[in-house]
Amino acid sequence: MIGRRAALTTMLGAAGGIVLTACTPQPAQNTPASRPQGSSMPTSTQNRALLVYFSRAGENYSYGERVNLEVGNTKVAAGIIRDLIDIDEYEILAADPYPDDYEATVQRNVREERDDARPAIAAALPDLAAYDTILLGSPVWNVQAPMIMRTFVESVDLTGKTVHPFVTYAVSRMGCVRDDYAEMLPDAIVTEGLAIRGETVRDGRPDLQRWLRSIGLT
Repeated sequence: MIGRRAALTTMLGAAGGIVLTACTPQPAQNTPASRPQGSSMPTSTQNRALLVYFSRAGENYSYGERVNLEVGNTKVAAGIIRDLIDIDEYEILAADPYPDDYEATVQRNVREERDDARPAIAAALPDLAAYDTILLGSPVWNVQAPMIMRTFVESVDLTGKTVHPFVTYAVSRMGCVRDDYAEMLPDAIVTEGLAIRGETVRDGRPDLQRWLRSIGLT
């Protein structure tokens, strides 16, 4: 298996991430998860699900070319989810925003993975006590979630929660994202999740609707 960090020179995945290699499957976890922070803080204790996501706009990979996205692919997916169900939302924003430039983001991601970094999150983290279910979204960068997702997962209490990952990608589909979360969250239930190709996410409403139905949210 090619190492995750060795593959970064080929392509940055949908929403700005690199995806090249497969990962070694991790054992399935059978325990629960917790609640995140964001630009839109939770408002209702009756709604037991929370949508948490990180997304990057700017120059992105698309069908072998580069395109400039005003809204990142994962944020587009999150917006469709919001349209389909009534759900509280938290957007993970980097305290040091990622560059709009594609190559600069690639190089920053290389450094963060190499250093096992935990990039700071801009806003205060939320209290997840009112939530049973977390929808956790991100792009796939070099076969895994951006390192800022580790910052979030390690900074909140997801014990006893159900975590449903969703990702936007270029070539790696889910990559190692689900397995990494399962390893990091032994006391949470981490499901198989949903992977949507970044180039097609704007037409992804049917896929997202089917996924939400399959996890009992519609």
